[in-house]
Amino acid sequence: MPKKSTNMSGLQCLASENIWFDKPLYDEAEKCFYEGANGPPSQAKAALLPKARQQRPRNRNSSSHAGGDQELVTRMKSMELENHTLHKVVAEMRAALQTLENRVATLEKSPSAKAAPVQAAPVKQVQNGDDEDEDDDMDLFGSDDEDDEEAERLKQERLDAYAAKKSKKPALIAKSSLLLDVKPWDDETDMAKLEECVRSVQMEGLLWGASKLVPVGYGIKKLQITCVIEDDKVGTDILEEEITKFEDFIQSIDVAAFNKI
Repeated sequence: MPKKSTNMSGLQCLASENIWFDKPLYDEAEKCFYEGANGPPSQAKAALLPKARQQRPRNRNSSSHAGGDQELVTRMKSMELENHTLHKVVAEMRAALQTLENRVATLEKSPSAKAAPVQAAPVKQVQNGDDEDEDDDMDLFGSDDEDDEEAERLKQERLDAYAAKKSKKPALIAKSSLLLDVKPWDDETDMAKLEECVRSVQMEGLLWGASKLVPVGYGIKKLQITCVIEDDKVGTDILEEEITKFEDFIQSIDVAAFNKI
């Protein structure tokens, strides 16, 4: 009797518990349903791959469309900038053209454009016998002659002043520097007397300089002396001729160096 009561209490406990004993059956039925709809799992994955591949080109196409739109926007901005520059250049050209038209209009209205009618007016007055106006016209021409004479006089005065200023400038004098070798007859020649004879040669345009004795050989020395001459007044031939006149002391003379100053 106690055992039967124990079994009854266990059934009552199981009846009171909330347990899903048929869950495996439901899972199997759900699996069969999805396999019938999409096929086996491997086939379902294979069916999903083409869809993913189809979506990738769409993404690429969308990115290429985005790049094309960006390039189009850049080109439109460039064309807008170029259009703005062209508008600015056209506006400047219009302003320059307007300025030119204004200048032409001003020149047409200036008195110089009406010079011909003004010159024709005295002719009508002469025909009417108005001698005073004719005299006035003659005076105008006469004043032009006076202006020409005054300009000519000023020009001549300036030329005369320039010529006078130029004549006061000292003329450039061409000069030369000479180094002369004066040789005695022998070693017994008095070299001091020889130098004195050489320096005694004086003429316009001749200036003697420093001198020294240079050994030649066998006790003989030659006199080396410098001088400056004006080319237009003193020639080397004349100078040699004057120096060699002292033949008692001087055997010969040579020009060792000749330089233009």
